[in-house]
Parts: sequence; C-alpha cells; structure tokens
Amino acid sequence: MSGTSDKSSVLLPVCLIIIAMISVQSGASLAKLLFPLVGAEGATSLRLGFGALVLSLIYQPWRTSVTRGGLLPLLVYGLVLGGMNFLFYQSIKTLPLGIAVALEFTGPLSVAILSSRRPVDFLWIVLAVLGLLVLLPITASSADINLKGALFAISAGACWALYIVYGKKAGIKNGQSTVAMGTLIAASFFCPIGIAQNGLALFQWSILPIALGVGILSTALPFSLEMMALRRIPSRTFGTLMSLEPAVGAFSGLIILQEHLTLQQWGGMFAIMIASVGATLTIRPIPKKKK
Repeated sequence: MSGTSDKSSVLLPVCLIIIAMISVQSGASLAKLLFPLVGAEGATSLRLGFGALVLSLIYQPWRTSVTRGGLLPLLVYGLVLGGMNFLFYQSIKTLPLGIAVALEFTGPLSVAILSSRRPVDFLWIVLAVLGLLVLLPITASSADINLKGALFAISAGACWALYIVYGKKAGIKNGQSTVAMGTLIAASFFCPIGIAQNGLALFQWSILPIALGVGILSTALPFSLEMMALRRIPSRTFGTLMSLEPAVGAFSGLIILQEHLTLQQWGGMFAIMIASVGATLTIRPIPKKKK
C-alpha cells in the first residue's frame, strides 16, 4: 500500500504542473494578441491586475497573518513573479513563443543542475540541454533570433529560477494564500508601468474580456497549481519537469498565433519532452515528517 501511496503523492503534483503549463502558454498566446492594442507593458499590467483580483477573491489573503520569517521570501517571490512576467512579455514581442520559452527555461534548468545529487537526475538534465542546444540562437541564423528578445527571455529565466526557490519557501511559510499575496505584490510594482504608458486605453471594454482570460489562464490558475505542486515535490524535480514548457509554448504559438518552427527546432523540443518524462518516472517524493 505504501508504494501505491508514494505513486499517488507524485502523480498529483505532476498533473498539476502539466495543467499549469498548458494554461500559462495559452494565456501567453492570448496576451500576445493584445500587444498591438496596449503593448507588452499593458498586457503585463492586465495579466497581473486581473490575476491578482481573481486570486484575492479565491484565497482572501487578508485573512492570513504573515510571520516575520515569511515576509522576506514572500516579497522576493512577488517581485520575481512580476519580473518574470514583464521580461517574458518583452521577449515575445520579437521571438516566437516556443523559442522564448526555451531560452527562459535556462532558469529552472539551472535550479535542476545546481540541486541534483543522483546520477539519474543528470541524465535527464543532459538530454534537456541537448534539446535546448537545438533551440538556442547558436544553431539558428542571426536573422531568425532577435538578440534583444533573447536577452529578455534569459533574464526572465533568471527570475523563473528565483520564483521556484522562493515560491517554495514562501509557500511553506505562508500557506496556499501565498500565490495571491505574491501576485498582489507583483501587480503593485508592475501595473503602474502599463497604466503610465496606456492611460485609460488600458481599460477599454473591447479588450477587458481577453484581459480577464489572460489573467485567469496566465496567472490565477497556473500559479495556484504550481504553488500546490511546489509544496509536494523538490525544487530540482519541479525545475526538470518544467522542461516540457518550450514544447507546450510552441504548440500554443502554432495553434493560436500561427507561429511555425523548423523541423530541427521541433526535434529539440521533443528531446526536452523525453527528458521531462524520464524525470517524472524517477521522482522521489519528499519524505513525510514524523509527527
């Protein structure tokens, strides 16, 4: 029975992460449709603003008391969450969604590399790296990859790495309302940028339904699911599993935005997917503390 229990404890967070990835990449594709109307900055503001609103209604963070030890992780989590969103939207102004996510993935991949201890973990990481090498600018013509966009994506990846580390710490300290409080912090720092650039145009009735969809798909739903998963599996496992993200982003970009990639780039993404499956099959659940 204990073996069945261990598998169940692993399966749930894995499923949560997969659903979160599909949701966030669908939301990113919708957000890119808003760029011609409100720019990347405005789309970031709408995503974080609506996401914070929905999460606050669900989790009611005002009912949670933040401890002194939980305040710093929460502040860092909120800031890197906002920075990750802002920088990633800047990157997809000039990069296809799948390529931007692949570059951004250098963040969680670093978490996986730095925290791995078993040889089998390195096997999946090496396979993921081989897939990334196909997707990075070194294997594409300079005309295909915008350098500024690539730098934005890599910077978003650095925020993503911190998001994994501090999201876990903040979640343990402050419970499930952490994601709502963190998004409120992110919105308070980054929403003014989009508002300053767009003014009242940011609140046109014609774009609010799409903005609400972006907020739910890109922030409220995936961040809630990721927080639940982060509290159940190690950070290194979360980081390796997220190697599915480039492929999910590429499929989303293809379906919603008609962004076509080369056969070589698709091959790299499938290598990353195999690494993710391997990591999933060799997960070791976090041992439960004895009471």
